[in-house]
Amino acid sequence: MAGDKSGDGKNNKDKKLLIALAIAALVFTLCLNYFVSKKSMAEVSEVKYSEFINMLDEGKIDEVKFENSTIYFTLKEDGESEFAAKPQYFTGYINNPALLEKLEEAGVTYDAPVSNTNPILMMIVELVVPMLIFYVLFMFVMRMYMNKMGGLGKNNAKLYLEKDTGVTFADVAGEEEAKESLREIVDFLHRPEKYTAIGAKLPRGALLVGPPGTGKTLLAKAVAGEAKVPFYSLSGSSFVEMFVGMGASRVRDLFKDAVSHAPCIIFIDEIDAVGKSRESGLGGNDEREQTLNQLLSEMDGFDVTKGIVVIGATNRPEVLDEALLRPGRFDRRVVVDRPDLKGREDILKVHLKDVKTEDDIDVKQFALGTSGCAGADIANMVNEAALRAVREGREKVAQSDLMEAIELVIAGKEKKDRIMTEKEKRIVAYHEVGHALAIAMQKNTQPVQKITIVPRTMGSLGYTIQMPEEEHYLMTKDEIYEQIVTLLAGRSAEEIIFGTVTTGAANDIERATEMARAMVTRFGMSEEFDMMALEKEGSAYLNGRMSLICSDDTGSKADAEVLEIIKECHKRASDILKQNIDVLHKAADFLIEQETITGEKFMEILNAVKAEQTADENSEAITE
Repeated sequence: MAGDKSGDGKNNKDKKLLIALAIAALVFTLCLNYFVSKKSMAEVSEVKYSEFINMLDEGKIDEVKFENSTIYFTLKEDGESEFAAKPQYFTGYINNPALLEKLEEAGVTYDAPVSNTNPILMMIVELVVPMLIFYVLFMFVMRMYMNKMGGLGKNNAKLYLEKDTGVTFADVAGEEEAKESLREIVDFLHRPEKYTAIGAKLPRGALLVGPPGTGKTLLAKAVAGEAKVPFYSLSGSSFVEMFVGMGASRVRDLFKDAVSHAPCIIFIDEIDAVGKSRESGLGGNDEREQTLNQLLSEMDGFDVTKGIVVIGATNRPEVLDEALLRPGRFDRRVVVDRPDLKGREDILKVHLKDVKTEDDIDVKQFALGTSGCAGADIANMVNEAALRAVREGREKVAQSDLMEAIELVIAGKEKKDRIMTEKEKRIVAYHEVGHALAIAMQKNTQPVQKITIVPRTMGSLGYTIQMPEEEHYLMTKDEIYEQIVTLLAGRSAEEIIFGTVTTGAANDIERATEMARAMVTRFGMSEEFDMMALEKEGSAYLNGRMSLICSDDTGSKADAEVLEIIKECHKRASDILKQNIDVLHKAADFLIEQETITGEKFMEILNAVKAEQTADENSEAITE
């Protein structure tokens, strides 16, 4: 497949080069003809016919040549040069029978008069015919190249036809619900008589919907691999050409070819490129709409008993045309979402099969640390862990490599060349310990795994990692409040210790504001608006950007309530840090010295300080 794609690229380059050469050759030929004609005309001088007769009578003319309606002649007095021809003169031809007698009497050499030729015919012969020949040659070469490239508007799916994908459901992990929905299609392709006997029909199509990297393409290949049928794979943009009608032609050719290879599976990735809604109201793209209409017609027209299944994949289902989504075309919508804890464990096991690992790999710990990650993210982390093991000079991947790979993908590589000043290091240390202390002193937070002040390439000067003890699918109002408190505790530590603030809390503030706004506008946790929704999600599987669905006045009130939540959480964070100022100093000093400490070490410091405080309080009570 890769070779075919590179071949297409080479053919495109050859085509562009051929067109450029042809244009250059045409321009060069026209320029050359122009300059040659100008030069030749510049060497021939025009004289009047009466002057020509006078020169003839005076015996000055040496040679005469008749050409069409023009007389060309040379003079005796011009002499002859060994290196250059005589200058020529010309005049108009007048039908004078006595002219030939005068030429003979003067002893002038002349050729037989040429009969007059139509000048329009001469122009056609001299200009149009060469250009026509050039055009015929150009079209011949272009057709040869187009045949080599498969033809404009022809179906390119043959280039991507695989008889055996080599992928089965065993190679897909973490998407059990999606596999269950697709297994029935596989079974129908294997044993159609079992379903037709009861009157059931094979689904014409299945639409795989989900975020990027969740394995939609892999699932489609697995369906073809399990069914052991040919697999056509194309991108939605492959149908859209520059010329109107070319995309529709490709769709026709695709389904015609698929019928000849039935039963088979047609997979159209990023189907939103061709299936976008026609009701945008901003003017349509005729080529894309014609292609979509042809796709709708073909999906309605093919015989379901032939065993042709169309599988589409997209992460933007909200922009697809309603006619494409209706039953009878894409009968099933299969959601391929980000995997849960069990799914991430299974995905990790699949990717670790081809990697040499130590025996003490804790799959669950890794899965807990990758909450919200897709299958592609986990595959990338496993590869980064293997690369790290090689850099460390080990032959097997250890648990530490996997955990470091999580940080590498999320925060980036360590910037060893970035040296912070002592003041900056102290600020970052207190900032990160502020986060950790707020986590430790609240009930509904996830425990701290690691605190570091080593800068990373993603822009962070330090970070605090939390490790969940179990997977959560719901969040209570108290949990969201405590998360906001945790996010604002870093800035609060800077204010308490240094009496100033820095730019390092920008990301914390942004995330805290998003969570507070979600409480008010989406989750119905507002005292002002009760359970009224003020925002809706635009693209659930991509950026998840929100848009207001309320008036400006209501939006202003929502902003005011968000600000109140932020202020309240800011005060809570400051109170927690002030009440545990000794722990804050002790842990920050230790972090400055070590640069990185684990969650266990932080809790040891916290418990030690608390034990000292308790002992001091007890001794004071005894003294009293």
